[in-house]
Amino acid sequence: MTDELLNSPDHLAQQSRTPLLSRRHLIIGGALAAASGVAYARQPKEYAKPVDGEVFDDLLPAKVGGYEVVSTSGVVLPPPDTLRDRLYDNLATRVYSAPGHPHIMLLLAYNNTQDGVLQVHRPEVCYPVGGFALSPTQEVAIDAGERSIPANFFTAEGPDRVEQVTYFTRLGDAYPRSWAEQRLAVIKANLNGRIPDGMLMRVSLLGNDRDEALSDLRSFASKFVAASPPKLQRLLLA
Repeated sequence: MTDELLNSPDHLAQQSRTPLLSRRHLIIGGALAAASGVAYARQPKEYAKPVDGEVFDDLLPAKVGGYEVVSTSGVVLPPPDTLRDRLYDNLATRVYSAPGHPHIMLLLAYNNTQDGVLQVHRPEVCYPVGGFALSPTQEVAIDAGERSIPANFFTAEGPDRVEQVTYFTRLGDAYPRSWAEQRLAVIKANLNGRIPDGMLMRVSLLGNDRDEALSDLRSFASKFVAASPPKLQRLLLA
């Protein structure tokens, strides 16, 4: 009876199918492993390494043209919460003064990873949290050597002061002026296999004259870039 079962057509057919099933599993498993390897190889990689906090702070120049640092406080900051700590690896502020000019407040915020979920807070978010009403944002440009950096300018009116603000953001090698452009910059970088880093440079002063303020802020921003050491220039301009 046992020999009959072993030699039965059903048993022989099952034996002939078993190697085929094993080979099929091997082929499928190999294809899945290859696909997994390709997916891993195509995962976006970090664009830049983190910067030590003390190193970053020391990069800011003490003198910018005729301006000198007089304080590190008095600057409107992003709201203090755990999200801010995740958004920025580095956050530095300075107040610069020059004879015959209003004080200029500077904020630099840097993160080596902008992944589409955590992205730099634009100043249009920070100021309303502090009780400021904002004017419409005006597109401007900042000269940086032979380059013209896309930037924004707006007026922030608070309970006790009027602040004129100019800023630019850099994500990878892009300079987005809006949230939409910012998200697009992250997507493009990811498609190229990179997770971009992000830098925000914001300069502001107190006063009611928009035109005069914009001229002063653009001039200072250009001089600040020129006065910065090469490492900070790379972080600012990529």
